[in-house]
Amino acid sequence: MINQYQDIRLISDENLSAILHKNNFPKYRTKQIKIWATKISVDSFDKMSNLPRGLISFLNENFFIYKSKIISKHQSQDKTIKYVIKLQDGLVVESVLIPSNSRVTVCVSSQVGCSLDCNFCATSQLTRTRNLEYYEIYDQIMLLEKESKKIFKSKISNIVFMGMGEPLLNYKNVIKSIEYITSTIGIGISNKKITLSTSGISKMIKRMADDNVKFNLAVSLHSALESTRNEIMPFSKSLPIEDLINSLEYWYKKTKRKVTFEYLIWEKINDDFNHINALVKICKRVPSKVNLIEYNKTGNSKFRQASDRWLQNYLGVLKNNKIPVSVRRSRGKDIEAACGQLANKH
Repeated sequence: MINQYQDIRLISDENLSAILHKNNFPKYRTKQIKIWATKISVDSFDKMSNLPRGLISFLNENFFIYKSKIISKHQSQDKTIKYVIKLQDGLVVESVLIPSNSRVTVCVSSQVGCSLDCNFCATSQLTRTRNLEYYEIYDQIMLLEKESKKIFKSKISNIVFMGMGEPLLNYKNVIKSIEYITSTIGIGISNKKITLSTSGISKMIKRMADDNVKFNLAVSLHSALESTRNEIMPFSKSLPIEDLINSLEYWYKKTKRKVTFEYLIWEKINDDFNHINALVKICKRVPSKVNLIEYNKTGNSKFRQASDRWLQNYLGVLKNNKIPVSVRRSRGKDIEAACGQLANKH
């Protein structure tokens, strides 16, 4: 009997092999078990049809497999679908399936709530309850992969870590989930189709570069002026913007991959040329592109979308400085599934 009854997906391959060997089962069964539990995504050892009955009994006595479950879903007029997913302990997270003409993107969560305090984001109003385990992140993708095939007749083509939580404050589990997602045990999606979005945890950006990750990096910037950034994202007071820039320069030096800056424009906050010019300076230091994002209301009356005139000013100055820039329109805002709106309202 194993000391602790737990989800078998928490057991490393090495430890599981050792457990099997100690109990007179061949080590090669480890890979078979993990394929069933992850790639095939069964919820019971009894469904592992190529395992002997004695091993299945042993697994049932000592381990379990809990699969996260979709408990509700809400579809937008633009066909975006928000899913409420129940975890093993009864807590919930939200994930979003976003179809377009050429692809289907899934937006996944990495924490229950969020560790940070960005004033414009609904998720930050939730207390961070805990980090997600790697397999809970993985489960979101597997669940929505099935939904995508059923509803849109298409596999997931892109994955963005832009849901609930700060991914870099759950680094170990996020990285492990991506390793599974991109492997033959997972759905085999290319790292090039995965984007991790961070609010700017400098130390962890450098660690990602050192770890030689292959996916894409996006940074929620919203202001290149320290005073404004500190006001709208108070956590950044302990993370100077110069440290962030240095970490992004380091990222590019190590990976040779451009950073995407995500940028909201608000009335009387960053709708002026001082902010535009500050953004240009950062983009000239860090090889990058800019996504200008439509603001989605979250209940904080301080934040209002700037006028179209200022959107055009940003576009004009960035293009004049040969900085790649695009405008990203919101999807799913009528069901509170758009960027910054995920707050477990269901």
